[in-house]
Amino acid sequence: MTTALIIGDIQQGITSGYPFARRVVPQLSELVPRARAAGVLIVFVHFAVRGNGADLPPDNALFKTFHEAGDTFHEGSAGTEIALPVADEDVVVLKRRASAFAGTDLDLVLRARGVDTVAVAGVATSAMVAATCYDAADRDYRVTVLRDGCADGDTAIHDFFMDAVFPTRGFEVASCSDWHGAAPLTERLRPEDDRESDQHTESQQPADGSED
Repeated sequence: MTTALIIGDIQQGITSGYPFARRVVPQLSELVPRARAAGVLIVFVHFAVRGNGADLPPDNALFKTFHEAGDTFHEGSAGTEIALPVADEDVVVLKRRASAFAGTDLDLVLRARGVDTVAVAGVATSAMVAATCYDAADRDYRVTVLRDGCADGDTAIHDFFMDAVFPTRGFEVASCSDWHGAAPLTERLRPEDDRESDQHTESQQPADGSED
């Protein structure tokens, strides 16, 4: 099993302008280096629209507000930069819609790396997170949603998705600290260390089982 951690829309313009988005930054800041150490592929997905509006759907009020927000969501602006440290081995994907898969090369990258399992975090739960999870499931990836790594402007909606919607879709819901895909290094090595310790002890025992 090869795993990717997909973190969506944790970018400067969103974390600075939406308090609910800032709440997940501490958990994700702790999780990301731990996930890298566990061999998980880190994928940062950020949202931007073209300054000339060429990628805007006509008569769509929501996307019109994104475009009118200016530097917050315009491609190439500081507002669209990732709000977490990005390492050279990480993957950064630019998207124009809610899902991390919509119109991007994310699926190509994941399959090139042999990924079959994804964990999804970011904002908002009812938008990017839900859309990405549905798309991932439709592409036959196993899906985990990181509850405290996601947030929504409406906490009741966040809880509804985590408690009612995602489990019925067959998605695992876990906390960042309990997610098995990025277990602490000591926990991942413990079973093997115990076996080696047992083998070492057995090798020290005389063939007749005596201690002398």
